[in-house]
Amino acid sequence: MKKILFAALALLLVSVATQAQRYAIVDTKYILDKMPEYKDAQKKLDQVSEQWQKEIETKQAELDKMYKDFDAEQVMLSDVLKKKRQDEIFVKEKETRDLQRKRFGFEGDLFKKRQELVKPVQDKVYNAIQKIAVARQYDFILDKSEGITVIFADPKLDRSEDVLRELGIK
Repeated sequence: MKKILFAALALLLVSVATQAQRYAIVDTKYILDKMPEYKDAQKKLDQVSEQWQKEIETKQAELDKMYKDFDAEQVMLSDVLKKKRQDEIFVKEKETRDLQRKRFGFEGDLFKKRQELVKPVQDKVYNAIQKIAVARQYDFILDKSEGITVIFADPKLDRSEDVLRELGIK
């Protein structure tokens, strides 16, 4: 009887152990910081960003000068000239804002340049992580660099479709 109970308990422990999920943690920021190609891409990105920032600062300085000149001359200008100068200032202000939005706005030139330079390196890291996950049979790999983020999960563990069916969707 004790042998049967012991065998059943051993079988139960083995089945629980095989069902245990295997996971790993990586720090992608640490990995990227160790990659020379990432450092080069980041350096290029910083140079381009600095150049664009100087371009915007130049436009802003011109705008500030226009405001200063207008304030100084405003009392001597006719209504027609005042209106003309105000319109010029308005146009210059709009150009400056548009340039800033174009360069640094959501999905602006900086975003596109980052995609062009940094994304291939990030994809390389992601592919390496995925290769390790499959080879070592990890169910999850978590990224600890910016909070805990799941960057790889075994697709067979995804229960999204079950939840949708439970909700009556699909």
